[in-house]
Amino acid sequence: MALTASAADSPLYQNNFEKAEAGKLPGDFMLMLGEFAVKDLGTNKVLELPGAPVDSFSVLFGPVTNANVTVEARVSATAKGRRMPAFGVGLGGVAGYKLQVAPGKKAVDLILGDGEQQEVVATTPFNWESGAWLQCKLQIRKPANSPAIVEAKVWKAAEIEPKEWLITYNAKEEAISGQASILGSPLSGTPIWFDDLKVTGVGK
Repeated sequence: MALTASAADSPLYQNNFEKAEAGKLPGDFMLMLGEFAVKDLGTNKVLELPGAPVDSFSVLFGPVTNANVTVEARVSATAKGRRMPAFGVGLGGVAGYKLQVAPGKKAVDLILGDGEQQEVVATTPFNWESGAWLQCKLQIRKPANSPAIVEAKVWKAAEIEPKEWLITYNAKEEAISGQASILGSPLSGTPIWFDDLKVTGVGK
């Protein structure tokens, strides 16, 4: 469904894992690939993607949407030597749009599709700090004069959200329907932590 302006800024899904059972994936998540499980850090709980095996993994969550929606998550990962992870959030299911922080490229990529059909449709430079908590935010809007506008931004979670988007992409086709996602590639061999997931309706 495409969310209307009346749903602007309304939370459609939220999860900070504090009520989730450690060692398991919450029941409202759809596992695509990976051994995601809740981990208790002592001070709070997170969803952890282990450092092995090394591949690309993701889980889906929240309602099925295709426009006028935002997904956000806090993510922390570390480098090991010259090996660096990649991670991000997505909208539109496995074949939809994905914001990926790619420290090895010193970039943030906007990706469309999955597998052999995957394409980087936009990219921008980004300096990543190992171990820092980052806020990742991806948004798809459906204005009257465009199939879809896809916007992405990343910033340190301890700082104020920047007003400007890092990436703004004018899509040639309407966004496909699907759930939101978090994704990770633990290329450094160390875990990736996700927290404070949120899906929100936005105005056009």
